[in-house]
Amino acid sequence: MSPTASVIRAEYCVIACAEAWRDNGEVLASPMGVIPSIGARLAKRTFSPDLLLTDGEAMLVGLDGTPEGWLPYRRHLAMVTGGRRHVMMGASQIDRFGNQNISCIGDWARPTRQLLGVRGAPVNTLNNPTSYWIPKHSPRVFVEHVDMVCGVGYDRAAAAGPTATRFHRIPRVVTDLAVLDFATPDHAMRLASMHPGVTLDQVRAATGFELTVPDEVPYTRAPTPGELRLIREVVDPKGLREREVPESGVGTGGRKREAPGVGVGRGGLDREAPGAGEAGR
Repeated sequence: MSPTASVIRAEYCVIACAEAWRDNGEVLASPMGVIPSIGARLAKRTFSPDLLLTDGEAMLVGLDGTPEGWLPYRRHLAMVTGGRRHVMMGASQIDRFGNQNISCIGDWARPTRQLLGVRGAPVNTLNNPTSYWIPKHSPRVFVEHVDMVCGVGYDRAAAAGPTATRFHRIPRVVTDLAVLDFATPDHAMRLASMHPGVTLDQVRAATGFELTVPDEVPYTRAPTPGELRLIREVVDPKGLREREVPESGVGTGGRKREAPGVGVGRGGLDREAPGAGEAGR
């Protein structure tokens, strides 16, 4: 093992997801997907200690996955509809204003492909902050217009008026290439950072609409040595993050980059992080 450990793409993605919950305070974190779940647990162990984590069903859990309390469904709904939850969902399609589709491809009346269905996306997006995790950034996902609106974007929320915008917020979209947000005057999607090894041309080629790109685009921050140790030895010792964003699949643009001052091994623990696959409710 080299004395300096390389930070892989999946670990930049974990950090980018964790940052979605920074300064959120005491809210219910509902991560959907492996890397968002690792990110939420990392955030609670470091810079967002007040986050509430669940087992995906009815229990509030601690850092080790041990139940700490019961979350009645009525209480859960109150948190969901009152802005006290921050969910990170997936998207089969997403457009420049953050409208999301997980229901179908093609005309909804006669789709060419049936997907998950609308599920809780409208309630999530209109009633509490909703971020997105997309493990493969491509023009098939980032589209000019979604085929069906499930999660509500900024343009449609604004058109619906104050009752729709009261709790509506899309803090960030994290992909295997970059971090995107909506920090523009018209809330059109903006490139906030690129993961090290990714080029602007790659991001543009993988996006099916014109992104807002600032004059200078920073790289997604690297994990600190302490964060890297937690990711590898405590939160995800089995390396599940690499299954979602495999290093062999990132191409020439995904070269490993040395993290200055990081000298942490992969860790020899063989236990799985509690709730790493939590899907929320």
